[in-house]
Amino acid sequence: MSMIRDLRAVVRPARPSLLKVGVRKGGVRVDTGAYDTTRDPAMPSAVVDCAVYRDGSRVQFGHALTPQEAMRQVRRDGGFVWIGLHEPTEAEFSGIASEFGLHPLAVEDAVQAHQRPKLERYDDSLFTVFKTIHYVEHDRLTANSEVVETGEVMCFTGKDFFITVRHGGQGSLRALRHRLQDDPELLAKGPSAVLHAIADHVVDGYIAVADAVQDDIDEVETEVFSPGRKGTPRGTDAGRIYQLKREVLEFKRAVSPLLRPMQLLSERPMRLVDPDIQKYFRDVADHLARVQEQVVGFDELLNSILQANLAQASVTQNEDMRKITSWAAIIAVPTMVCGVYGMNFDYMPELHWKFGYPVVMTVMVGMCVGIHRTLKRNGWL
Repeated sequence: MSMIRDLRAVVRPARPSLLKVGVRKGGVRVDTGAYDTTRDPAMPSAVVDCAVYRDGSRVQFGHALTPQEAMRQVRRDGGFVWIGLHEPTEAEFSGIASEFGLHPLAVEDAVQAHQRPKLERYDDSLFTVFKTIHYVEHDRLTANSEVVETGEVMCFTGKDFFITVRHGGQGSLRALRHRLQDDPELLAKGPSAVLHAIADHVVDGYIAVADAVQDDIDEVETEVFSPGRKGTPRGTDAGRIYQLKREVLEFKRAVSPLLRPMQLLSERPMRLVDPDIQKYFRDVADHLARVQEQVVGFDELLNSILQANLAQASVTQNEDMRKITSWAAIIAVPTMVCGVYGMNFDYMPELHWKFGYPVVMTVMVGMCVGIHRTLKRNGWL
């Protein structure tokens, strides 16, 4: 039980969210460099942090280690190395891949990005792909609002190394690394403990985003079915619903494919996953399954809201056509009478009758009023 509490305290912040870490230069988010204050010129620029952990504690050096130096330290004295990279080029990653013996197919996926969440097992490593989701704050949802932003975290898990490759501006792991460093007992479990922490961190982010998307859907649903919306154009509602549906679909593409890898990590014994850590992947898989159910429910609910909105638009159009038809019927009466007396026949007795004009006007007004009342009573006006 104490182990469960320790894991949850480390990998879950008090308020689940995707953490934003770094600085902004000219409006662009950038990482702030390695953990140590000095940086080796041979260090690839894509390396955000490179550290050696032994007995659960970070080994301090007087300078920032290159991945090759870190691996030599591990092979000599034990422990494991954790390397974090952000959008490396093929040239920057090739040296690291060669040093750690990473499979070429996994290396290609990590560099190119745009991968589905998955778990691939190789002889000496596990390759795991996560899609990170970040909720974009907005005052009001519009047809052009971006609701979620996606990123990717690729993880290489080996016996004595753990490598993360991030793509996108969101989903920084720096704060997570610091929290793990505050729990040496957990880090002593090795690279698989870091893999679990990242999986739990990503899924907790899904939970936070799902709650925010639920609020957006509730807002749209309330506005669509608001009783005081008579006469409001419906096209804007359809655009907002469709935009939200597209964002939910993007969310679904991140969540659904990840469920099977998490189930595999929790159910099948794996040489590179510590048995004490493996059982905690079941907790991640359970949370992910609940999020998946939520996202599927969002999609179905938005389908229903969209269909109801289109039905409302159709009803509104029918009501407008009835009103137009009603006024056309009212106008037809004076049009017909005026047409009769506009034929210019010589023998029309009413033309020479002193009361002809007021009688005709009275008849036209009376017929128009009668038709108007009839249509009003029947709900056409």
